[in-house]
Amino acid sequence: MIKSFPPIVGPRTRVLIVGSMPGKASLEAGQYYAHPRNQFWRIIFDTFEHGRTPENYADKTAVLLRHGLGLWDTLASCLRQGSADAHIRRQTPNDFPALLRRFPQIQTLLFNGGAAFAFYRRAFGEPPCRFYRLPSTSPAHAALCYEEKKARWQQALLGQKHL
Repeated sequence: MIKSFPPIVGPRTRVLIVGSMPGKASLEAGQYYAHPRNQFWRIIFDTFEHGRTPENYADKTAVLLRHGLGLWDTLASCLRQGSADAHIRRQTPNDFPALLRRFPQIQTLLFNGGAAFAFYRRAFGEPPCRFYRLPSTSPAHAALCYEEKKARWQQALLGQKHL
């Protein structure tokens, strides 16, 4: 059984980015989106930090929180061989209703890929707030080039900036 990480949220978090379950590289590093080819942090830093290279994981999480963003995964635990979401079995969801009660200022959920949304919906039904399903930033999701993914993510991220 593998376990996800605690949420990265704060009192200014208005938008929660929701993944499915950390991959092998992330679990080994103890960090969200640690695979070097995952485009998540590149999109965040291109969007909010003018493409600056992150210094370390603390820098990455500070940028999220400074911009009113949070991060969590749909699943608290599961069985999985490798990193592919398609191999997830015996999943247990994180307690999103409790998190959203604790942080009522969260107004939008941004799902990082179809699996994150599907696992959430299976566990809780429709999200109780505004939500967007975005293309996965995983290197396994190669249907869109980086620029196309970044454009869709930026539209959702910057469209929420006023919240």
